[in-house]
Amino acid sequence: MCVWGELSVREATGAGSPGRNRDFGIFWAAQTLSVLGDSFALIALPLLVLEATGSVARMGLLTAVGGAASVLAGVFAGVVVDRLDRRKLLIACDLVRMVLYGLVPLVWLAGPRIWLLYAVLPLCEAVGMVFAVAYVTVVRGLVDGERITAANGRLNATAAAAGVVGPLGAGVVAAWTGPAGAVAVDAASFGVSAVCLTLVRLRQSPPPDPATTRRGLWKDLLAGASFLRRHPVLRALTVLLSLFSFLELGLNDVLIYHLKHDLGQGDGTVGTVLAVGALGTIAGALLVARVRQGFGFGPTWIGAVTVCGCALAGIGWARHVPAVAFLMAAFLGCVSIAGTCSMSLRQQVTPEHLLGRVTSAFWTLHYAAAPVGAAVLTWGAQHHGTAAVGAVAGACCVGIAALALLTPVRTRHPETAAEAA
Repeated sequence: MCVWGELSVREATGAGSPGRNRDFGIFWAAQTLSVLGDSFALIALPLLVLEATGSVARMGLLTAVGGAASVLAGVFAGVVVDRLDRRKLLIACDLVRMVLYGLVPLVWLAGPRIWLLYAVLPLCEAVGMVFAVAYVTVVRGLVDGERITAANGRLNATAAAAGVVGPLGAGVVAAWTGPAGAVAVDAASFGVSAVCLTLVRLRQSPPPDPATTRRGLWKDLLAGASFLRRHPVLRALTVLLSLFSFLELGLNDVLIYHLKHDLGQGDGTVGTVLAVGALGTIAGALLVARVRQGFGFGPTWIGAVTVCGCALAGIGWARHVPAVAFLMAAFLGCVSIAGTCSMSLRQQVTPEHLLGRVTSAFWTLHYAAAPVGAAVLTWGAQHHGTAAVGAVAGACCVGIAALALLTPVRTRHPETAAEAA
C-alpha cells in the first residue's frame, strides 16, 4: 500500500483497538454529534417552512436546493481536503455550521424570514459535504490499518442510531419550543462537536502532492477519478456500486408505497418499519469487522449484496408487516456491511495525499445515476406494482453480485495485494 512515510499509525498516535483509543473515542463522539445535528436540521428546517408558509412545495424546494448544493460541493471537496490541515478543516466546518444555523433562531425572534433558510441550508449542506470527505480521510490517522473496518463500523453504527434519534428529538423539541428551538439545538450540537475535535490528536499531515503545483485545477479535480481508474479493485467496485445505487436509492419510497397502498397501513407503521430497518443498519455496522476478518473482503462484499438482492425481492411480495420489517432490516444491514467494507478498502489502499480526492470522486461517480434509479423504481411500482419491481430490482442486485465474481472485487485481501505491490 502506498502510504506517506514509514511511520506507523500506532507509533504516531498510539492507536490500536478503536475501543481503547482516546483520540478515536473523542473523534467518534464528535462525529456522532455532527450526524445528530444534521438529523435535527433535516426535520427542523422543513418544519419552519411549513409553519411559515403552509406549503409542502416550498418544503420540497428547500430540500432540493440543499441537496444540489451538497452534490456540487462534492466535486471540489476532495481538493480542499487534500490541500488543508484536515483536523482544522473539520473544526472550521463545525463552527461555520454552528454560526449559520445559529442565525436562524435569532432572526426568527423578529418574525419568519424564509429567504434566510434558502441561504443557510445550501451553505450548510456544502460545508457538510466537505466535513464528510474530511472525516473519511482522518480515520486512517487514528487507528491501525487492520482496525479501520472496525472503526468505520462503530462510526456507521452510531451514525445510524443518530439518524433515528435525531428526527425524533427534533420533533419533540419542535413540539415543545417550536421549530426554531430545534434549529438552536442543532447549532449547539455543532459547537460541542468542534470542541471535541480540538482535543483530537492526528498524526502529522501528509506533505502536499508534488504534482499539484504543476497542474491546473481541472487536472487536480480529476486526480481522484484517475486513481480509481488505475486501481483494479476500486475501478470495478465503483462501477458495481453505481449500478447498486441505481437500485437502492428509491427503496424507501417503494417501501412506503407498499405499506400504505398495498397493505393499507398508517404512518405509525411506516415509522416502525423504518426504525427496525435502522436497527439492521446498526447491527451490520457492528458485525462487519468480524465478518470481513473471517471471510475476507470479496466474499463479504459479494455475500452482502446477494442477501440485499434476496431481501429486496421479498419485500414486494411480503403481505405481513413483521415480514416487511425483517426484510428491510436484512437489506439495510447488508447495505451497511457492503458500504463499510468499500469505505475501509479505499482508506487502506489510497495514498494519503490523494484520499480526499479519491473519496470525493468515488461518491460523485457512485451516486450519479441514483436519482434516475429512484425515479424509475417509483414509476415502476406505481404502474406495475411493488412485487414486480422488487423482484426485478432484487434479481439485478443478485446479478451485480454475480458480476463481481468475474472482477478483482472477489479478492479476499486486496489491501494486502496493494501493500505487496
